[in-house]
Amino acid sequence: MAEWYERSFGEDYLLVYKHRDVQGAKREVHTMISWLDLPVGAKVLDLCCGMGRHSMALVEAGYEVTGVDLSDVLLREARKNDPNGRVTWLKGDMRQLPLESGFDAVVNLFSSFGYFEEDTEHIKVLQEIRRVLKPGGQFIIDFLNPAYTVEHLVPRSERVDEGQHITEERSIQNGYVKKNITVRNMDSGTTDEPRHYLERIKLYNREDFTEMLKSSGLQLEHVYGGYGDIPYEPETSPRMIMVGRSL
Repeated sequence: MAEWYERSFGEDYLLVYKHRDVQGAKREVHTMISWLDLPVGAKVLDLCCGMGRHSMALVEAGYEVTGVDLSDVLLREARKNDPNGRVTWLKGDMRQLPLESGFDAVVNLFSSFGYFEEDTEHIKVLQEIRRVLKPGGQFIIDFLNPAYTVEHLVPRSERVDEGQHITEERSIQNGYVKKNITVRNMDSGTTDEPRHYLERIKLYNREDFTEMLKSSGLQLEHVYGGYGDIPYEPETSPRMIMVGRSL
């Protein structure tokens, strides 16, 4: 049986998350550039690049960018948005990257971490980040802040978009934040069955990450609560954006 992340990042994902915009990605990349302080031409890996919004913003800023994702659908969209082939797009599992070492930086954005059941699988991801980085290379992991997520969880929301009724139900279960998504065609003449998807992220806190990073040969240096040098507050920050380097 396919894992949830093999099913959930398909055609309906493009609809559910269509509100993510290119300008927002450019603003976030502008902040990331100030944190990393990389020279023009530096090699950057966008790990779990999705539709490539941040990859494109990074290449426009003058970096040599590779985007890796497991989803054929999202990579298709990324390539469509990059008609001149400025980014190297690759399909790959974050636990076993189809890449050699030599990157100046790796960025992993929008909580594209915590997908698996076992801690050892998440540590494999961090070890892969370490492997592909140059000595002293830098990383950014943009993750949700567990305490804020628990406190501000919206149990249910629904909307209609492009003739599709989208329901999102959220819960905290056994240390994971889970989202069950249902997409149903509103056309009265259709006999289509509703489509169901799961998203699941393990709620690692700062201390968890510090230990996992250290065991993987990575050092956490700064934590921000959001883009724009927003200080990290464990109980109130929406995000937990971690910046560090390989040991």
